[in-house]
Amino acid sequence: MFIHWGVYSLLGQGEWVMQNRPIAVPDYEWLATTFNPAKFDARTWVSLAKAAGMKYITITSRHHDGFAMFGTRATRYNIVDWTPFHRDPLKDLADECQRQGIKLFFYYSQLDWHHPDYWPRGATGQRTGRPDGGDWNRYLDFLDAQLTELLSNYGPVGGIWFDGMWDKPDADWRLPQTYALIHRLQPAALIVPNHHQAPLPGEDVQTFEQDLPGANTAGFNTRTIGGLPLETSLTMNDSWGFNLTDHNYKSVRDLIHYLVKAAGQGANLLLNIGPRPDGTIPPEAEERLREIGKWLGTYGGSIYGTRAGPIPPRSWGVTTQRGDTVFVHVLDWKDPVLALPLAGKWKARIWPTGPSIAITRSGESLALPLPPSDAPDRVIALTH
Repeated sequence: MFIHWGVYSLLGQGEWVMQNRPIAVPDYEWLATTFNPAKFDARTWVSLAKAAGMKYITITSRHHDGFAMFGTRATRYNIVDWTPFHRDPLKDLADECQRQGIKLFFYYSQLDWHHPDYWPRGATGQRTGRPDGGDWNRYLDFLDAQLTELLSNYGPVGGIWFDGMWDKPDADWRLPQTYALIHRLQPAALIVPNHHQAPLPGEDVQTFEQDLPGANTAGFNTRTIGGLPLETSLTMNDSWGFNLTDHNYKSVRDLIHYLVKAAGQGANLLLNIGPRPDGTIPPEAEERLREIGKWLGTYGGSIYGTRAGPIPPRSWGVTTQRGDTVFVHVLDWKDPVLALPLAGKWKARIWPTGPSIAITRSGESLALPLPPSDAPDRVIALTH
């Protein structure tokens, strides 16, 4: 579960509203004083993630607006000191994740539209009224100070999910120093950089935004797939942060297809929700998460703990594999027989509890009979 939540939620226009309107720093600072998510309940959020079959949560500890959604001594511009809420929701979330056995990752924006030392300016945040000057190294010290807090005060952290380096791609971000800091404070924490480049030294996961690995349909991802574990992030509608008028939600069927296609490329799926400013989750999102969870309750064994299967993704679907079992995920195929380019002898059955089906061999391919179905994914298990 990906969670985009912050001051921007108040305006219901997505997480880029400070840049897009644009909103000057003093006006945004006033807006932040009104943020009071009285209905936030960490147990509800984590329980929903579990019901959806999710294994980890990545939440925005700080987005591009520069407002910290956690208690920090590096700046007063944070939810504990700046708002009437006066609580640290990330501490509540960390405690609840530990209780329910979910890993917690912190999204952290390297880009900052608020901080005066984010200088020289990058491609965004030009119109927020900040002074034309600042100390870049002092800003990076501030960044490292906040990361130290996130990795010291919240128990075991699954990883840090970085975003925003693309705003100043030629700047010296002191990555070796920051990455060494993270790995020193929590050696098991993964560094997940959303910089849209090939993996750099010290990174642990390659992530792709709104795209399957290497596809670059979004136009800003790299087509290079390195040797690291893979992840893809996806919005349920067209927005990351809460958007009051964005009801363009993907269907449950489409979301299951994306999950299966990600698994067929060996990638995790990080599926986003944008909670409302009061801390509640939009019902359209909750409904879809629970439906995906029901599907995984039956078919999760063909997704969890698998790797990409022996047949690369095809127009009809993908394959996943765990041990000696190959799972054929038929997403879009209307003919009664499907040819698979697999050598050797195989046995097949409708998975997980269906009957065996007879396979015939035709040259270098297996002919796999497919019973008709309107299910979003017809899963056939192949074993030797």
